[in-house]
Order: sequence, then structure tokens, then C-alpha cells
Amino acid sequence: MARIIAIANQKGGVGKTTTAVNLAAALARTPKRVLLVDLDSQGNATMGCGIDKNAVPVTTCDVLLGEVEAGDAVTQTEEGVDLIPGNTDLTAAELELMGADGREQRLRAALEPLRSRYDFILIDCPPALSLLTLNALTAADSVLVPMQCEYYALEGLSALLETIDAISQNLNPALEVEGVLRTMFDVRNNLANAVSAELTNHFGEKVFRTIVPRNVRVAEAPSHGQSIVGYDKASRGAVAYLGLAGEVIRRQRERDAARTQDATAMETPA
Repeated sequence: MARIIAIANQKGGVGKTTTAVNLAAALARTPKRVLLVDLDSQGNATMGCGIDKNAVPVTTCDVLLGEVEAGDAVTQTEEGVDLIPGNTDLTAAELELMGADGREQRLRAALEPLRSRYDFILIDCPPALSLLTLNALTAADSVLVPMQCEYYALEGLSALLETIDAISQNLNPALEVEGVLRTMFDVRNNLANAVSAELTNHFGEKVFRTIVPRNVRVAEAPSHGQSIVGYDKASRGAVAYLGLAGEVIRRQRERDAARTQDATAMETPA
């Protein structure tokens, strides 16, 4: 059964889509069965996977509007990641869903039949707390938050955590924080180091050990329609995202082991 992870941050330019594409590719290399859902109307995750967002016959828009089954919208990429592509049609989908019943539950219902096919389903969210992001957080088991280590990023993180808490109370009780990922990190920057230390002190184990450095190769990869893992596996960026994939898998194994232990304890007579 797939773990559904929404990759979200209401602040733009923090490496959200970069993380979605590269983590998906890194997980596929392990190998895991991975589905990437592009829920951003910019369609950058789709393009980053080497798929022309303007040429795809069906998108997440069609899935959300109930015009096609999610499984029929899946397209394969060259790096072994399955993709439900997104493009500007998502803007229209959001407007159409505004007055619909159960509008926050559309993505959850659509992805449920696919959970048995994959190990991980990653959702690339738009950089805003919109209805599309609400759908992602309602469908997800957890939220992975990429963020730059700068002052304003901390304020954005606080607002996102408040939103996650509200959704867990009203729409998705199982929702939790998968982890906070430090991106575009420059060790020479004193403020970055200070913010990083503050994050670790405040969130503890929720902060991934992996730190994604500023890396030119990571910025180049999307223009070639590839992840950094496919574009330059030896680069510092690729090593970081492969390390992140390892952390995500380890955390999932620990959760599975804990569930098994709890189930065994319940079955064992006193």
C-alpha cells in the first residue's frame, strides 16, 4: 500500500518541484514503484520529467473533475517514474470545483484505487494554500516541506504547520509531517547555518539529515527533461536526493515495523 506524500510549501522558489521530481527519480532507482502527481498548473514537474505538458491527452484536471479515472491518466517516464501530468488546465479545474460537493476529497478518492500499485505516491503542490493544495493535503498521509534556510521561510513554515494542523482536525486526522528538507543550502552563509540550527532544535527528528546544497547541475537538469539523478548521478545534488530517498524509505520501514509490533501485541493474550 503506497504512502502518499504531499510536497508542499506556500512560499515559492524553495525547491518544491525540484524535490518532487528528484525524490521520485531517486526512489525509483532503489527500486520502488513511484507515482508522481503534478498538481501545479505551471506543469513544471511534468516538464521536468521529460513530458510535454501541452501535448498530454489527459491531466490531473480531468482526474479532479471526474472525467477520467486516475489510472487512465498515468503516463510513463524514461526514468521509471509514473506520472499524472499537470498543466494550465488545473486553473480551470480549481474554479469548477469551488461550488462542488466534497471538493476537498476529489484527489483522495481518485488516488485510492492506485495505492496498491505503488510504494510511494508523491504530489507536487502549487505554491499557495489553494483548493488544489487542500486536495493534496486531504489525500496525503504526510507532508514533506522543502525550505530555504532564511528568515522569511520560518514564517511561511509556521503558517503551513497551522494549516496542516487544521486539516488534520477537520479533514484528514491521519495527516502528519513527513519531514522538513533544507534546500539550496550554502554552508558559507551564516544566516543559513543559524536558521538550520534553529530548525533542528525546534523540530528535532522531523528535520531530514539530508541537506540539498546549491548546485548548478540541479538547476540544469530540468532543461534537459531529466532529474538530477538521471542527468548527473555523481553530482552533489544527485547524492543528496539519493540520500533523501534513503531516509524516506528508512522512516517507512520503521513505521511498518511499529505497526507490525502493535498488531502482534494486540493478538498476544495477556
